[in-house]
Amino acid sequence: MAPQPTSGGSSLASYKLIILDEADAMTATAQMALRRIMEKYTANTRFCIIANYTHKLSPALLSRCTRFRFSPLKEQDIRSLVDLVIEKEEVKIQPEAVDSLVKLSKGDMRRALNVLQACHASNQPRPEPELITNGTIYDCIAAPHPADIQEIMTTLLATSDVTSCLSTVNTLKSNKGLALADILAALGEQLQQLEVPAQTRITWLEGLAEIEFRLAGGGSEAIQTGGLVGVVRNGCELMGDKGVSMAS
Repeated sequence: MAPQPTSGGSSLASYKLIILDEADAMTATAQMALRRIMEKYTANTRFCIIANYTHKLSPALLSRCTRFRFSPLKEQDIRSLVDLVIEKEEVKIQPEAVDSLVKLSKGDMRRALNVLQACHASNQPRPEPELITNGTIYDCIAAPHPADIQEIMTTLLATSDVTSCLSTVNTLKSNKGLALADILAALGEQLQQLEVPAQTRITWLEGLAEIEFRLAGGGSEAIQTGGLVGVVRNGCELMGDKGVSMAS
């Protein structure tokens, strides 16, 4: 039961603060119950509702809140703390691995520190801890290595034989344990750096977005992998003999 406000003390002491983290994971029924609780104890209780995706919260709940949006941290801010942890904990890590760690964290400090801790902890039982490399970071996060994405992109752009392209992608997926969703995200970033006609860029982005949507809806990964090959090759055919060049 929330405490009743006192008449004498400070205004801060007369309120109870309730913090609900990951509130967007609550069911619709739970959110409706929370709305009624907020209305009942509005006189002496304040609620702090934390969520990653506000669209998953009910409009009735959002209308009773003041929204504060926090953007991801900048890379230099994440790097400053990561460098401090590396120095204090005496972590053996390559400079290139630190760059990848900061980049792959995508503004999430917790993720950066968790990955660094996992990589460092995996070395502790060994007599001589190994150096944390770029590959170690990508393996820990389970993200596709840049070299693998580069190989996939080069194959798709340079090989007109769809069967050969599909074989190359499937072989890499099988040997490296890559997920199509991760390949889509990384490949989309790489394709956007290429200097291509507008129609080709539109074909690529619309096609990749459609494949990602189908995957999220439970579509077959094998079929969507073939769709990925088809989307990239369709964009290449629109260019004809113009070719592809990397953006400066």
